[in-house]
Amino acid sequence: MSISPKELLNKNKNLNKRIDVDKINLENVTIDDLKFNGKNYEEFINLQSLLENISACQISDAYNAISRRSGVIQKIKPINNKKVWGKIFTAETSSDDWGTSALAIDAAEDEDILFFKVDSEDKAIWGELASSCARDNGIKATVIYGSARDLDALLYMDYPVFASNFCPNAGSALGLGTLNETIDVEGTQIAPGDFFFGDETGIVVIPQQLFASVMAQSLLVKIKESGIIEDINRGKTLVEIAGLK
Repeated sequence: MSISPKELLNKNKNLNKRIDVDKINLENVTIDDLKFNGKNYEEFINLQSLLENISACQISDAYNAISRRSGVIQKIKPINNKKVWGKIFTAETSSDDWGTSALAIDAAEDEDILFFKVDSEDKAIWGELASSCARDNGIKATVIYGSARDLDALLYMDYPVFASNFCPNAGSALGLGTLNETIDVEGTQIAPGDFFFGDETGIVVIPQQLFASVMAQSLLVKIKESGIIEDINRGKTLVEIAGLK
């Protein structure tokens, strides 16, 4: 099988290259640049350089500056304190139905974030086996507005899980839920393809149409906070920095 010069060039791209925060350029970045497609090397590297250096707090601050919304789903917390980001694949089902989880794993695309809305927290729709399958299918993380289980395994797995609760019991493999449709979680509309960011503090969801502007604002927040830390290290107090005296 022959390989064209263009394919060879793309193959040799250093996808692990990172840029210092003060040199990041997001001018042409879109949400599609979360993945390297062979043509978006500069956009991909600049975006990854930002996302690896910011937090859910900074993204929430940036989103609030643009829209007066936080993007936070308060009840959902990290199970195993992993940092992750990506496009959302939605699913909605009942707590009796872990079968929809299996269907979502098969339907989602590589590097998607599975986001489940579940009608109650009475039973878990996710656990160790589902996490193992999702990870092996190239899915980046799972978020559950509902319950997970198998924390003895999830706490130590290299697969991010976020949930609003956990319990030991599960339902059945019914497969009666819906996939990749807009869901409403705590009054927040979450559509397929929206942006998800989660870390040790919590999660933030950003509408895909605002992704580029929120990323640009997040960079400004990061640079500003880095400057504040430098001021503190030079002896300034928060009172002085905030202009409170």
